[in-house]
Amino acid sequence: MTYKNEELYRILEDACSNNFGCDLKDASRLQVYKSLCQTVRYILSKKRKLFHDEINSNKSKQVYYMSMEFLIGKSLRNNLFNLRLEDNFREILNGLGFNIDDLYEIEPDAGLGNGGLGRLAACYMDSMASLGIPGTGFSIRYEFGIFKQKIVDGWQMEFPDDWLSLGDVWLRPRTEDSYEVKFGGYVTESYEDGQIKINHHDYSPVLAVPYDMLIPGYNSDAVDKLVLWSAKSPSPSAINLSFFVRGEHLKALEQNTMAEVISKVLYPADDNWDGKRLRLKQQYLLVSASLQSIVSSHIKKYNTLSSLPDKVAIHINDTHPALCVPELMRILIDEHNMGWDEAWEITQKTLSYTNHTVMSEALERWPENLFKELLPRVYQIVSEINRRLLYRLNSEYHNDMAKIEYMSPLSGGEVKMANLCLAACHTINGVSKLHTDILKSSIFKNYYDLTPERFTNVTNGIAYRRWLCQSNPKLCELLSNLIGEGFKKDCMELEKLMQFYDDASVIESLQKIKYDNKVKLSKYITDANGINVDPSSIFDVQIKRLHEYKRQLLNVLQIIHMYREIKFNPNIDIPPRTFIFAAKASSGYFMAKQIIRLIVAISNTINSDPMVRDKIKVIFLEDYKVSLAEIIIPSAEISEQISVAGKEASGTGNMKLMINGAVTVGTLDGANVEIHEQVGNENMFLFGLKANEVEALWHSGYNPLYYVSKNPELNEIMQMLRLSVFGASFEDITNSLLTNKFGAADAYMNLADFDDYVRAQNEVSKVYKDKDHFTKMSLVNIAKSGIFSSDRAIKEYADNIWHIK
Repeated sequence: MTYKNEELYRILEDACSNNFGCDLKDASRLQVYKSLCQTVRYILSKKRKLFHDEINSNKSKQVYYMSMEFLIGKSLRNNLFNLRLEDNFREILNGLGFNIDDLYEIEPDAGLGNGGLGRLAACYMDSMASLGIPGTGFSIRYEFGIFKQKIVDGWQMEFPDDWLSLGDVWLRPRTEDSYEVKFGGYVTESYEDGQIKINHHDYSPVLAVPYDMLIPGYNSDAVDKLVLWSAKSPSPSAINLSFFVRGEHLKALEQNTMAEVISKVLYPADDNWDGKRLRLKQQYLLVSASLQSIVSSHIKKYNTLSSLPDKVAIHINDTHPALCVPELMRILIDEHNMGWDEAWEITQKTLSYTNHTVMSEALERWPENLFKELLPRVYQIVSEINRRLLYRLNSEYHNDMAKIEYMSPLSGGEVKMANLCLAACHTINGVSKLHTDILKSSIFKNYYDLTPERFTNVTNGIAYRRWLCQSNPKLCELLSNLIGEGFKKDCMELEKLMQFYDDASVIESLQKIKYDNKVKLSKYITDANGINVDPSSIFDVQIKRLHEYKRQLLNVLQIIHMYREIKFNPNIDIPPRTFIFAAKASSGYFMAKQIIRLIVAISNTINSDPMVRDKIKVIFLEDYKVSLAEIIIPSAEISEQISVAGKEASGTGNMKLMINGAVTVGTLDGANVEIHEQVGNENMFLFGLKANEVEALWHSGYNPLYYVSKNPELNEIMQMLRLSVFGASFEDITNSLLTNKFGAADAYMNLADFDDYVRAQNEVSKVYKDKDHFTKMSLVNIAKSGIFSSDRAIKEYADNIWHIK
């Protein structure tokens, strides 16, 4: 489907006239933006219909990707790029006196995710469409998303992120396709026509209303869609008049409010009973509405459910949608009169599961009494799944109760979501080689020993056309000139860049592009933080969710070490360095918020110290999101991937930074292992304990005080944190490192890896002095990044898990 500029102008003009009653030449900037978005959505809708018709005529198998997050970011530029219409509209808008880059700035980031899990899901939707795979993503239409982060007096403060005020231009509601989701009540059984009939009484109904967001592939005929469910009351106009006439106006509307709160925010704090209840409601709304939709569509098309596994692949992205297991059983048994064994076989053959973490707290568990109260019928099905599994495990493991309880979906007064997936799904995959090996040998070992054929690995990947071609257009243009445009469809063609390793002009061009990107970020920092940074300094970047295992704290300890060195020796010969952090801490995560407070405090101290600030600067950029990452990543020279080995499942930020030429400072953790396989020791800065060494040290009795006692500088740094050197006492942080007050002391071994991390950072300073050599390291990272394309990952899912062409 091709368009000439004249036709595109006409569609754009019609959109403006129909929606705002004015000509384009008289329209405001906001009206032109909205008209452009509606024009793009119109083009996508036409393409979607053609693709959908083709899928239906071919009776193609379809993928349904279930995820609590889809961190889409902004859509306008991505859609235009994938449709290959960006240059057309740039020319059209220039003729009207508008710059399309200014219109891009109007669009808010879609508030549909928090971190790597959601961004991965968004990348996978992009690749599915680019590869022509019929896919549908399912999530929730969060009204306020995660939160807007503001730093006030050093503290993270959370504010509502009203992204829908402008972001809803991409969403099309289908109220006629809404589904009822039932919470609470009680269940009875009766016999009708010789069959058991399940009756659900006195439940609280919630209506799940679907909103479609269309996802185009790059230079592809395919347009897939993301379906976002919004929770509504079944009778939104109804009020309780008896309360209303007594003046209790809020209580009169309570039923509507309680229904709609389900889709208000992503990840409500679950450190209290009401928060747990709300999270469980969110997960069941997503799963129940989505599966009802999938089954209904399949029945309409094929008039049978026996073919469901042949035509449908339902993928569970981490444990949040694990309720797919009992809910699909409920639908098959209760609504379609299927026997247990047949329903179980279909469920097993239809569902697959990706695990994204080895952190035990992230393998969700729900209190059994809450689960039973909120989802009474689903609880019955989980209980039966558990009973049948226990029968098998008792036979297999001869009443080894510790092992059996560890594997049970229902034990110890908890419903264990990961175990539900492990009990049912036909395939379980990790997201890096190291992560999958840990799943097999550690946390899922018992299930792996029982059915090893169900376990596989699919290393994560990124939608590089967004993170390279769109975010870094100058680098993309250089690559196109050097190696041709084939890499835009086949990322492995980036390998051709290696032939220019010794080409001085290419090295100079790479340096110029990186410097220009650093100038752009420097301007953003000045505008956002009021701090001027030197674009010729090393841009050392750590951008990711704030969690202790990701060890932003280790980075901070090393910065304090550098600060001390410069104070003691102001003439030290090191390249100037700008440390850039961006991260959000979960609203209820006290220690993560303390680490942000420490970063801000150190930033204030260092950046105002005339003896130090020309050597190092520290920047914390608030409200980290996709659009901010698109500015930071092309400018980065050092990529901090410093999690304690064995804790990061994969990471995707490491891949985005790598493909933009940043050189990794990291441990052999997650996908860093595979980055190391690609670039070797000589093109990254490795440090720290390996995963097996971490495990051995922990079991032998890790003592962080040992590292402080043998290193006087570490002891001094601990004292500086206690004694308000940085404007306030950070005793809570030192206690977390040295005592058991906040759990295991230094649970992520910052102090064990400190010395080697300092060595690696000294090596960075030494190598960077030879700018050409460092740029050659950067070139190798770009050239070797092709393996980390999400296209490759999706092909592996399609071939080995979903069995779909």
